[in-house]
Amino acid sequence: MRGGTVGRALASHRKHGKIETRVREHAREHAPVHTPELPELDRLIHERIRLGIVSALATNDSLSFNDLKRVLKTTDGNLSVHARKLEEAEYISCVKFFEGRVPRTEYRLTAKGRAALAEYLDQMEEWIRVTRES
Repeated sequence: MRGGTVGRALASHRKHGKIETRVREHAREHAPVHTPELPELDRLIHERIRLGIVSALATNDSLSFNDLKRVLKTTDGNLSVHARKLEEAEYISCVKFFEGRVPRTEYRLTAKGRAALAEYLDQMEEWIRVTRES
């Protein structure tokens, strides 16, 4: 008999028909799993801070930069980067003005942003439904 321990073990398994059984078991365990079709999520909204921004604005007419920063517990830089991405997608609008000598930035959710959030929520509800049914 050729080989060391592995060679002897394979010869023994072949002799007793165990190798075919193990191959079948392996194939059954690694068979493709049927995964339900899930909707594609809006990657722009799906990120935590951006989802927080559009959600907060959906329940308020407008919010200042400082209000959003406080609600989302984030930094100036982080909030401004994510708000800019939402502005570029026209999901939110931004108005800058002075109150006396103090600069203020106010954000509002646009109609496009409200529609995108509604679609995102529908997609998430579908994910939840499919997951619960599995």
